[in-house]
Amino acid sequence: MNLGVLNTLQLGRLTHTNVETRFVHSNPLKSSSFDGIKLSKVKPGCHETTQGNRGFLLRTKSVLTEDKVVEIGGNGRVGRESNYDAIVIGSGIGGLVAGTQLAVKGAKVLVLEKYVIPGGSSGYYQKDGYTFDVGSSVMFGISEKGNLNMLRQSLEEIGCKMELIPDPTTVHYHLPNNLSVRVHREYSDFIDELVSRFPHEKKGILKFYNKCWQIFNALNGLNIKSLEEPLYLARQFLTNPLECLTLAYYQPQNAGHFAGLYIKDPELLSFIDAECFIISTVKALQTPMINAAMVMCDRHYGGVNYPVGGVGRIPKSLAQGLIDHGSDILYKANVTSIIVDNGKAVGVRLSDGREFFAETIISNATRWDTFGKLVKEENIPQEEKNFQKIYVKAPSFFQIHMGVKAEVLPHDTDCHHFILEDHWERLDKSYGSIFLSIPTVLDLSLAPEGRHILHIFTTSDIEDWEGLSRTDYEAKKERIADEIISRLDRKLFPGLKSSIVFKEVGTPKTHRRFLARVNGTYGPLPRNTPRGLLGMPFNTTGIKGLYCVGDSCFPGQGVISVAISGIMCAHRIAADIGLEKKSPLLDAALLSLQRWLRSLA
Repeated sequence: MNLGVLNTLQLGRLTHTNVETRFVHSNPLKSSSFDGIKLSKVKPGCHETTQGNRGFLLRTKSVLTEDKVVEIGGNGRVGRESNYDAIVIGSGIGGLVAGTQLAVKGAKVLVLEKYVIPGGSSGYYQKDGYTFDVGSSVMFGISEKGNLNMLRQSLEEIGCKMELIPDPTTVHYHLPNNLSVRVHREYSDFIDELVSRFPHEKKGILKFYNKCWQIFNALNGLNIKSLEEPLYLARQFLTNPLECLTLAYYQPQNAGHFAGLYIKDPELLSFIDAECFIISTVKALQTPMINAAMVMCDRHYGGVNYPVGGVGRIPKSLAQGLIDHGSDILYKANVTSIIVDNGKAVGVRLSDGREFFAETIISNATRWDTFGKLVKEENIPQEEKNFQKIYVKAPSFFQIHMGVKAEVLPHDTDCHHFILEDHWERLDKSYGSIFLSIPTVLDLSLAPEGRHILHIFTTSDIEDWEGLSRTDYEAKKERIADEIISRLDRKLFPGLKSSIVFKEVGTPKTHRRFLARVNGTYGPLPRNTPRGLLGMPFNTTGIKGLYCVGDSCFPGQGVISVAISGIMCAHRIAADIGLEKKSPLLDAALLSLQRWLRSLA
């Protein structure tokens, strides 16, 4: 799991709350109604409403429920005859960033989303006056500083400026042996606190985190685009040779290797494991050093910043920007297969039989869903089979959304917590570690007056939930939820159980159902100790015209990482469809070299 990408979902029970219903298309409506719903009180705007005459927003007291879902999306003209440059399967952050980047460059894009709102793992839902983030509220890559703020760059390119609340503490660790560490926004404050806990390891602490800064500064010194585009790579190397060589050196390295070089205290090494676990869902020896450095430094450089109104405003704004730039997004569009003709991806087929065609197809689904469900077995390239030999599916999550009485939380409560009370060995075991987000610490508007939101999640495998009757399934949910809440009651907030006024529980099966991710997984984990990021595939695939984006692509899990993958994917496609310069000869040579390098992993 990863902060900023930690994702949990309870989208199936939306009842009795305001919901924004979008008619998503690039042409103005000619009529005052749509699917029997009358349009009223339409207002222009960047985030909450559309701009100009390209789309309309309807506010309605009607709610999305499991048995009655308002039809949104579609304009009557989207179909086989439509001329699209790219179709994006899924509206997660990676897919939306890729789609908007292409739309800004002048491409005609269609995004197909299975659910009824955009965002996927970064979506939201509303109930009983609460606005719940689907995933974690730890948001990287949205600050005003540097070159790694990919979300901010993507939003600004479509004309949107997000109002943010700075988070003074990225995470508060509560660990075995009463080890308590706050990761302060100010780097010096964090280092001072960590050194005060491990004074004998001061030199090792400084050396390890300085190594992270060396990598981060190299990343931050580049204008990141596709690593599969040779003309871009050549320009970057000529202008930033030291940064490029630094990243090339660290690409096959893992964080645990460097932690072990500089640090000897077993408990401090376990703390570094916890630092990496919230980034990649694995310990330091399996976490690529580049990924670790990117998060461990950006939290101090640009900081964690929470969008006013909730994380769901980010995908909503990206989706709106897509529409405002002349492209389309269609909801309740369940893609069941990618159409491949003579070795080239040419279109997609939906569960209701509709087909859409485009020059390029971008899958925001996982690699396993893309090359296990959407692409027929006979069309799966060998390199994708090799990927599935190197990487396994990360576990899913068991999650609880709660509304509690505000007085149960101390006034100085941090927004984000990581709890492992007793044994370090339980760090990566199911239900061992608890992740906790309290976004109302930053934004009180998300809950009714006098209430706070607690979003609790812990790793869980879908196998633990299969084969149960409905009665047993519900009973198990309540039992595990009660155990987890009791742990928080004892460790952090005495009286928590008696303060609960709202509670909903989700399991890996919830994630699988609503996110369309096999086993509810949250991305790839290395089967064995990896060679850093060497084995991670980029955006192109062995099928011409088919690209992948999201956490199954370089650089991996995390909001900042999937946004980077979206930027990279859009750049590569823009070159392939003539919106950017390219060299076909150099392209072929570079792609062959990169596939050979991945085979070494």
